Amino acid sequence: MTNPILSVCFCTLIFFGHWKGSWSVGKVVAGNQQANLNNMRYRLTSLVKLTSKDLRSKRQIESYSLNKMEPLEKAKELAATRAVDEYVKDNFIVGVGSGSTIVHAVKRIAQRVQTEHLNLVCVPTSFQARQLIVEHKLILSDLENHPQLDVAIDGADEVDENKVLIKGGGGCLTQEKIVASCAKELIIIADYTKNSKHLGENYKKGIPIEVIPMAYAPISLKIKKLYGGEIGLRMAKMKAGPVITDNGNFILDWSFPSDIVDWKTVDTTINMIPGVVETGLFVGMAKKIYFGMSDGKVQVMS
Repeated sequence: MTNPILSVCFCTLIFFGHWKGSWSVGKVVAGNQQANLNNMRYRLTSLVKLTSKDLRSKRQIESYSLNKMEPLEKAKELAATRAVDEYVKDNFIVGVGSGSTIVHAVKRIAQRVQTEHLNLVCVPTSFQARQLIVEHKLILSDLENHPQLDVAIDGADEVDENKVLIKGGGGCLTQEKIVASCAKELIIIADYTKNSKHLGENYKKGIPIEVIPMAYAPISLKIKKLYGGEIGLRMAKMKAGPVITDNGNFILDWSFPSDIVDWKTVDTTINMIPGVVETGLFVGMAKKIYFGMSDGKVQVMS
């Protein structure tokens, strides 16, 4: 099969040769002109071969990266699709969570609205969720207009055997918890890596705690005094300084001791510290969790 890139370059060479010949009439002898043309043709042919080789190598790398990521993304899609199909009904007010798995959920919601003509209203938990709703041309609302929701679908950073969640890796924990608290049912979707026997087993970044900026230092000291562990201010990656939440606050990430088991008491105690806005602990809130598995199945925890 003819290489299209080589064909284009060869045609260009012919044109270049004719142009160069016209330009150099009376200045360069025919033999030297032909030699220059052959030399140029050789160089461009070598360049095309090298470029084609580089493109093949790049495609191989991209293909390898895509194949490596496919099982995890497929697991997220499986969990999201199953949850949306089972819990989103016509005329529902739906709370839309945040995170990478939610992208698949919103996509599935939009598909069902298109094919089944569902009448749905969506309430976002973050700027990201709002953008997803708008991009998929779904009906956007808020808690002021729809303070009671039929269902909220959200992701999680980790889920333990008692359905206690760590959320807030993306910094949206406060709005996520508010929306979840307004829903009749909170449904969690996640891939298999988020399923743990106890908190901290798989997720090593700690529990996010949203705080008023002026209070982050004393709050850090109080939490360490109460429970131990390590706690740090979450820093931004693409800006100087700390991460700023959608609410204009800071986030502390608490790496807690492994012997803590009474998460309800911990959540209540930390929330009572002045300056704490909300924790990323969701205790007794999730009705059902869908885990997309690597084998293409969906594991349900209820």
